[in-house]
Amino acid sequence: MIDPSPPVWLLDVDGVLNGSRAGWSAPPRSVLVYSKADQYSYRIRYEPKLIAAIRRLHGSGTVDVTWCTTWCSDAAALENRLGLPSLPRAFTEPVTTEAACVAKWAAAQRVIESGRRLIWTDDVEVDHHAAQSSSWETDGLALLIAPNESRGLRPNHLRRIEEFLQNPSPVRATQVP
Repeated sequence: MIDPSPPVWLLDVDGVLNGSRAGWSAPPRSVLVYSKADQYSYRIRYEPKLIAAIRRLHGSGTVDVTWCTTWCSDAAALENRLGLPSLPRAFTEPVTTEAACVAKWAAAQRVIESGRRLIWTDDVEVDHHAAQSSSWETDGLALLIAPNESRGLRPNHLRRIEEFLQNPSPVRATQVP
């Protein structure tokens, strides 16, 4: 049974929000974000319109945006620098490489098993787990987007997300390039 609660959007950072060519109609904006886990400041290149859309969608209650990224343990720094509200975290411990793969996959499975619909945007893990998760999309339970890592989420991805959110019943998802 499908939970009537808003879908959960598992949001990755690097390759999704942060990309060397993240700008849509202008060069991306850049900020430095300090990672306590790595004790290093990383340059985050992002599209302001995407950040505004995430803030708007989450604030409207139509989707529960949840960090699902190696940045989870440093998400507060990201939220502060990008002007995002405090968002839930799929996990809180610092993770890298294989541990991140496992943690992200487990987070996606938890959403589906809870009966809630899922939006999963990750430049690596969506494709890595495609064989296991493709039925979710076919059944209308999930929207899975693996953006180009250098460009991140684009306007067409945002349109797909908004269409998914406007269609509350699980029906066969349409594919838009």
